[in-house]
Amino acid sequence: MTLQPVPELQHRTVLLEEAVDALAIAGERADGVYLDGTFGRGGHSRAILARLGARGRLIAFDKDPLAIATAQQIADPRFEIVHDSFATLDEALAARGIAQVDGVLMDLGISSPQVDDAARGFSFRLDGPLDMRMDTTRGVSAADWLATADEQTIAKVIRDYGEERFALQIAKKIVARRAVEPISSTRQLAALVAQAVKTREKGKDPATRTFQAVRIFVNQELEELEIGLEKAFRQMAQHGRLVVISFHSLEDRIVKQFMASKAHAPQPDRRLPIRAADLPRPAARLLGRVKPGDAEVTANPRARSAVMRSIERLEAAGAQP
Repeated sequence: MTLQPVPELQHRTVLLEEAVDALAIAGERADGVYLDGTFGRGGHSRAILARLGARGRLIAFDKDPLAIATAQQIADPRFEIVHDSFATLDEALAARGIAQVDGVLMDLGISSPQVDDAARGFSFRLDGPLDMRMDTTRGVSAADWLATADEQTIAKVIRDYGEERFALQIAKKIVARRAVEPISSTRQLAALVAQAVKTREKGKDPATRTFQAVRIFVNQELEELEIGLEKAFRQMAQHGRLVVISFHSLEDRIVKQFMASKAHAPQPDRRLPIRAADLPRPAARLLGRVKPGDAEVTANPRARSAVMRSIERLEAAGAQP
């Protein structure tokens, strides 16, 4: 599948200033190494570059070929783009001889150009091929997966990743229809879901949860998030910052639990005679939770579900297993 850029589709970067502020790029840290885990259309990357010092370095990651094409237009010797998931960041850093980084930003949202381009198959509002892959050069499309997965697996994915209570009914509809004709377009899938979902949430299309679930599964988004968070923290320098913007409860739960685990030290057996000074210390401190303000949500309604969380590492990379 060959994708062509769609210039008229614009993307508004969510929590742009807040996320870059949270990285605390100033002083000696301005000459550090930073990672943008999801380049998208480059809003965060460009803002980071604007604050980097002359010796600073920014490495961005993205799986989307169109994002890579956009990134390659940035003519800045401090910047590099990697066509891969942020879950591979340790390999990318090792290949470049980088032992630790000073900050990592992950914007987990799907970009507006991806949603608004019918050819990508992400939207139930536009009719197009049922693809949904972030990286169209590899992997299995949504249509191919739905053509071969059994009913139980489809129901589990829709229930677990979409939190859809009509998951089984939707899976039955999909399996019954594919026996008659291939389900190859977004309009076909959305129509099947609408038949199966009997109670609709106010203001929400009945296909919303199913499309979210299939997209998350096809791209292994939650698995890559868990891997990427752990690898990013492991590579973090002392006082390095990890900043993550999530857009739905499944992502936010993973991020919240991960950060909480790093901010709380393991508690030893209370019966052991251990001095307070010798008690285990947390590996990081929480920096808080931020949501878009009213003005940003009014200007960009897609920002309304965004949640930003961040932590600061208290010990140098490699100090803990």
